[in-house]
Order: sequence, then structure tokens, then C-alpha cells
Amino acid sequence: MFERLDFREPAARFHARAIPDDATAQIWVNHVAGPALVLGSTQRDPSMIDVDECARRGIDIVRRRSGGGAVLLTPSEVTWFDVIIPSGAPGWAQDVHAPMVWLGERFAAACHGAGVTQAVTVNDNSMVRTEWSTLICFDGIGPGEVLLDGRKLLGISQRRTRTALRLQCCWYHQVDPAALVALFPALDGIDPAALSPIATLPTQISDDILQRLCSS
Repeated sequence: MFERLDFREPAARFHARAIPDDATAQIWVNHVAGPALVLGSTQRDPSMIDVDECARRGIDIVRRRSGGGAVLLTPSEVTWFDVIIPSGAPGWAQDVHAPMVWLGERFAAACHGAGVTQAVTVNDNSMVRTEWSTLICFDGIGPGEVLLDGRKLLGISQRRTRTALRLQCCWYHQVDPAALVALFPALDGIDPAALSPIATLPTQISDDILQRLCSS
């Protein structure tokens, strides 16, 4: 069982929230307050981003402490939640990939329980890389990440402390690949359709899925 806590704040503030030393099993849901391009911890070259285009569109540039590629978060278009698992609790493991697979399986079960009829599968193998997966998170598939009819639905990254781990997750209700392509000079001129297709789920079932996760 997880306690659910809801926030409505900018991506930078939510990412900066520390995992408490006395962490309990919780799911933090952030109703993102404004658009943000969230970069992985290793994406430190400023020239990789079209800063002027981000500014023109009012998109904050944020770096998370977990790895992986960039994720574009737009209010009303994405469900963003973090799962806090204390050391020794169900889901905790020394192996880095095991908690992600554990969560992915529970998310898949929650989707089925919420009435999702498409094929929901969990990647329990190694990272699936593409030409652009180092740059764009949703272009690759990591351990524990969930696919809907073969398209990536749920992205997961991970942070750890001595006392707990934090699985940072999101899925889209609608997505415009062209809006993402325009933010990266390296993608200039490519057809947005060249990126891996992304699965979406309707906004209406978000709370049902999250409630089922909290109860799992």
C-alpha cells in the first residue's frame, strides 16, 4: 500500500524534493504547473538544446538527478508520478533494474484493472537503444518500462539514497513529436515520424490507474 501525495508545482521544484531519511511508501503525483524540458543527469552540453526556442514557448529547462534522455512535460498532456520505496519494503532490491521491473508489472496490472484493452507488456530485459534514445528518453526502452501495443507508454528513471529509492515515471495523454524535435538542433531536418512512436492513454483513467497502484 502506498500513500498518495499530490503536488502542483514547477518541474524544477518537484525534482528538487529530497527523499526523506524516514521515507515511507508513497506515490507523489505532480500536476505540472508549467511546460518543462527535463534533461537526464548526464545531458550537460548546453548546445544540445535550442534555448531560444524553449524561451519562445515558455518551456523551463530542468535537469533531473536520474539518468536517461530528455522528456518534454506539458500541463494536461502528461501524468507524472514518483514512487518512493523505503529500504526493505516490497519492491526494494539492491539490483538496480529489479525495482523498475517490479513497478512496471504493477503498472501493467493497474492498466488492465482500469479497463485498458490493448496489449500491455513490460520490458524485463536490457536497454533497447535507437539512434536517438540517448537524446530522447521515449525513443528507447529501459528495464521495467511499459509498452502498449508495442509502443512505449511508461518511462521510468531512478534515484537512490541510503534509506530509499525514488522511481520517477510519466506517461502521455497526447503527444506531438514535432514539438519535441524543434527543441534539439541535432534533430533539425528530421521527420518527427522517424522517432519511435509513443503510446498514449486518456486523461480520464489516470486517477483509476494511480489509485490501483496505491493499493497494490
